[in-house]
Amino acid sequence: MRYNITTTNMVESINSMLLDAREYPYITLINVIQEKMSKWWNKRREMGMSFTSLLTPKREDEIRPRFTESNSLLIQQLNPVTFHVKVPGLEVVVDTHKMTCTCRAFDIDTLPCVHAITATHHAPQWNVPDEVSNKVVLPRVVKDKKRGMPKTSRYPLRR
Repeated sequence: MRYNITTTNMVESINSMLLDAREYPYITLINVIQEKMSKWWNKRREMGMSFTSLLTPKREDEIRPRFTESNSLLIQQLNPVTFHVKVPGLEVVVDTHKMTCTCRAFDIDTLPCVHAITATHHAPQWNVPDEVSNKVVLPRVVKDKKRGMPKTSRYPLRR
């Protein structure tokens, strides 16, 4: 804390990056910031494009052990979408339709828990008709909005 202002590491890092550039005129300072941020975003974009999975490597590493553990759990199907999964010391109910588990782990870290993975292995597969699976879904067309304040007339035109 400096001068009664709380700063974070992020702010201090950016300040140290702009240490020399702070002496430049405003336009040059803004150009330096834009150039640095463009490099950061381009590096992140390239890293993101290199992923071969739907998940980031960190999330892949989190979920991989859950798949191996899911093979050893006991499961009982209650109905087509609900399963009772037995873990030593814990019994949970997984609803594959609502995507819920009574262990509530999915609500916390948004990755499927071991129980949900076990249930999806035993859930009946859907038969998707060909006319549905062959459909191409495109993003909706969005009109460009005009930027800035809307033009309004201060005085009505008199004729």
